[in-house]
Amino acid sequence: MLSCREGRNWLWRVFSTRRGGAMINEEARAIRRKIMGVLLRQARLEAGKSLKECAAFLGISSSTLSAYEHGRREISLPELELLAYLLKVPLEHFLDAEPESLARPSEAISSGADLLLVRQRIIGALLRQARQDAGISQKELAQAIGCSPGRIAQYEYGQRPIPILELEAIANFLGLSLSYFQDEEAGPVAEQLRLYREWRQFQQLPPEVRAFVLDPLNRHYIEVARQLSEMPAGALRDLAAGLLEITL
Repeated sequence: MLSCREGRNWLWRVFSTRRGGAMINEEARAIRRKIMGVLLRQARLEAGKSLKECAAFLGISSSTLSAYEHGRREISLPELELLAYLLKVPLEHFLDAEPESLARPSEAISSGADLLLVRQRIIGALLRQARQDAGISQKELAQAIGCSPGRIAQYEYGQRPIPILELEAIANFLGLSLSYFQDEEAGPVAEQLRLYREWRQFQQLPPEVRAFVLDPLNRHYIEVARQLSEMPAGALRDLAAGLLEITL
């Protein structure tokens, strides 16, 4: 008998094997929406956030967010990024089979709605560039994912959010990964993701190394090590030679 987590992970693996083509099986897509909705609701409740509070942060109605949580509607990538930020969980919590909680917060975002609009336009511009680089017309892309060319145009000009599973299908068709569209370069969402990854790397260090890093008395040594790591190889050799002369 599979546990809830094992069952969910099995479903993710099954659906991940079906992503080769651009078209996503509608039944599989519906189930993935349900899974993502459950994860959204669980993360929101664990963060102690109300439906109204999260919806207001995104600039959407509570009924829309409720539809996301119940798998009736498909959330867009910018909305998912902002929810991950607000609920202090990594984006992978909703996309990977093994979600984990975020260990460290970052600076606050005052208005999610404004950032959503900016991210929507950035994703649209990235989509347009990728499509043109691939030599594919809006009509060809629309046929591949099962929508109208007009909708593709709306996506590319940031006039309409792209449902995340549809964006995944588009990325696959263009030979890209979903990370191509993710906010990983700048901004508070990207900063939080960077901090999360750094924290994960820190957690993987041996206990004695973590203890050394966390000891305030060792900050000077760590700073010296950082500066040495940034020096050119030639300068390091000269420094080492100078130190050797002093000790002899």
